[in-house]
Amino acid sequence: MIRLIFAFVLLFSSWAEAETVDVKYRGPVDLKPFTCQDTTSSFVNRVCYDAANQYMVILLKDTYYHYCEIPKSTVDALLSAESHGRYYNANIKGTGKDGPYDCRTHRVPTY
Repeated sequence: MIRLIFAFVLLFSSWAEAETVDVKYRGPVDLKPFTCQDTTSSFVNRVCYDAANQYMVILLKDTYYHYCEIPKSTVDALLSAESHGRYYNANIKGTGKDGPYDCRTHRVPTY
């Protein structure tokens, strides 16, 4: 009887799958510690943020990128901006290693 109950529970349980995304210049990142929010922007499609590590993974069109040591206030401003793309380009992107949150010059968290 116990085996039958166990089999029934397994059969009708929903298993939560971990989501892993491939981040350009980094590789696979498990989004389990992140809070993710989809957007309605045509350029910025999704923003995932790990507040404990100040680490953002952002989906631009169809490619994920990452930003290091980025404050929550900046991510909040991005998400509440009238234009996510304009805010991203003006405040986050930067060019080369002069970007304010470039992971080549800032601490990259390990997971």
